[in-house]
Amino acid sequence: MTDERTIEVDQFLSHSPATVWRVLTEPDVMALWWAAGDISPVVGHSFTLDMGGFGKQPCTVTKVDPQRLIAYTFAEGTLDSTLTWTIVPEGTGTRLFLAHSGLDVDTPMGLQAFEGMGSGWPGILAAMEQTLEGVDLR
Repeated sequence: MTDERTIEVDQFLSHSPATVWRVLTEPDVMALWWAAGDISPVVGHSFTLDMGGFGKQPCTVTKVDPQRLIAYTFAEGTLDSTLTWTIVPEGTGTRLFLAHSGLDVDTPMGLQAFEGMGSGWPGILAAMEQTLEGVDLR
């Protein structure tokens, strides 16, 4: 039996949902806070994310609801997981929810990813907030 786990993280960002959407879907901005890649918010779009020492990871966009949600497969053929980013307006900013699902902790690679990314995602989302503070996205 496969034991699949999901990492869930939420982060308040002091920026509008439209700005957060741009940070998640524009390659030049995404490269500033996480990974370089040719993402596009179009269902079926295949792209790669350059994860440095972990190599270029193939991805495919599976769901898009502009300025509300984008989901894509991540590390197709190795981790076979899914990243789902959900944007919710909150006060003068945005609550961003990340669900990294489908990590098979019955495999050594899946377990390592679950443990490593489970502790790593909060820092990555904090880096997103710092990027938003330092970049003019008007």
